Formats: sequence, C-alpha cells, structure tokens
Amino acid sequence: MSMSGVVDLAAVKAAGEAKAKAEQARADSARTGGGGGVSPSALVIDVDEAGFETDVLQRSTEVPVVIDFWAEWCEPCKQLGPLLERLATEYNGRFVLAKVDVDANQMLMQQFGIQGIPAVFAVVAGQALPLFQGAAPESQIRQTLDQLIQVGEERFGLTGIVVDADADVTDSAPAEVPAGPCDALLEAAAQALDASDFDGAVQAYRNVLSDDPVNTEAKLGLAQAELLRRVAGFDPQKVRADAAEKPADPTAQMDAADLDLVGGHVEDAFGRLVETVRRTFGDDRDAVRVRLLKLFEVIGPEDPRVIAARTALARVLF
Repeated sequence: MSMSGVVDLAAVKAAGEAKAKAEQARADSARTGGGGGVSPSALVIDVDEAGFETDVLQRSTEVPVVIDFWAEWCEPCKQLGPLLERLATEYNGRFVLAKVDVDANQMLMQQFGIQGIPAVFAVVAGQALPLFQGAAPESQIRQTLDQLIQVGEERFGLTGIVVDADADVTDSAPAEVPAGPCDALLEAAAQALDASDFDGAVQAYRNVLSDDPVNTEAKLGLAQAELLRRVAGFDPQKVRADAAEKPADPTAQMDAADLDLVGGHVEDAFGRLVETVRRTFGDDRDAVRVRLLKLFEVIGPEDPRVIAARTALARVLF
C-alpha cells in the first residue's frame, strides 16, 4: 500500500534542519558575541488568518509560538497583552508572541474553540496547546512559559531563535547542515519502507531513535511504517463491513481508521476515532486515544488537519 500524498518525510526533515540551524546560530552567536539573529521587534508579531500558516505553524518548528487572542474592547486583554510582550522580550528568543485580534479573525477563534478572551494558546512543532484563559498572575504565566519551553526543548529539540539587538531583519539565508550520524540509518529505513519491508523499516527507525530519541524524521517514519505493517494483512471489505456493523467496537473502528488514512482520507480517519473516543470508556477509550495520537504522527504535527483533530479530541476528553 502506498502512502504517497499522505505524508511528506522531506518536510519533516526540513523542520529538523531548521531546528539544527537555530541551534547552530545560537552557538555561533554566543561564540562571536552576537550578530546573525533577529531584531527584538520580531519577538512580538501581529498574525491574521492569511499569515497563520507561515507566521505560526512553520515558525513553531523552530521556536514555541505563544498566541494571545485579544480584542480592542476587552479590558483584561489590555492588562495581559503588555505583560506578555514584556516577557517575550525578557525571554530573549525562547518563544515568539503572536497576537490575534479575534474581531478581525473569527475563523481562527472558531478553529481554536475559544469561548472567551483573553485566551492564550501555544503552538509547538505544529501542535496546538491551550495555556490559560483570562488574566493570570505574572508568576503563574512565567511558570507556564518555563514548562512550555522545557517541553519544546526536550520533546521537539526546539532551541529558540537568536536575538540580535542590532539586527533589523530576520536572517533567512539557508545554512549548511552537516550530515548527522543517523543519516545512513534513515536512508536505509526509507529504502525498506519503499520496498514494503515494513518490519525492516520499523526496526531501522527504532535504531535511529535509540541513538537520537528526538529525531523528528525517525518518529514520523516509524509511525508510517507501523501503520503500513498493520494494514498489510487487512481484507478491506471485511474491515469496512465490521466497522459499519459494530460502531461501538473500538478495534473495528481503529482498523477502519487505519484504512481511511492509508487511502488518503485523513479527516475521515481522525473523525472516526474522535467519535469512538466519545463513545468509549476506560481501557477502550485509552486504546483509541493512543491510536489517534499515532495517526497524528503519521501526518505530522504541523498539518492543520491534525491541529483541528487535536482540538476536537480535547473537547471530547475534557
């Protein structure tokens, strides 16, 4: 079975290279005493629906992006906004603050499921995370930001961006990223996947992750290989019939969701499992939730369909 068009390993590899670039830039800046970074003004940006993918989703592969949903008529927003802007400058590139005017960007407000403002979210490596709603004490906000930065560094390898007080524009020139020790293993894993040697691909990706647990390309490749290995022995007609006859059977729905995803029906797969989570309880619910998270890994955290499904899952769970 082919996953062509469903997932783009090259995009994930590019995200990993962006992180390596940021880390190298920070090291170079420390060694040379500055330069080569962004201006402090780039740490606080106004974002609209048209620029959301570039300014937030793509940027979140390099640095956590904190989103402040606000409006001119909102009095608490007038207290929280300046505090977040000050902290963005103080944290010196460990996160970027994106300000979204909800009156001008109703669709973004709906997509994030916001019921009231101010509301603060974060996007880390394409994954949306709710932080807090309403005005909060500075000490609590600092603690939340510290946890966010720690998650970004430990789980996704995000090192933030370099800030140069003398820089006027972001340096967007591509950097040469040296080949890492895992490149040969990743190439072997990709070749095994292309040859439908799913067992070999799974093992190869696991070998990479044993040496580099945060390797994004290996994580995505492993999720893809495991999915293809699961569906390799399926009888599609039987799987579809079982799912139709047993809407409350978690195994039947998980199998059908796997087929949906392999067939390129990403939203159908996610919607099926979100609905199954809603219908189930206990161990069954947890098994379906974990399978859905694995399917998110196949598509990649930066995909808007994953972000929307994460929001839907959160509503069902909480």
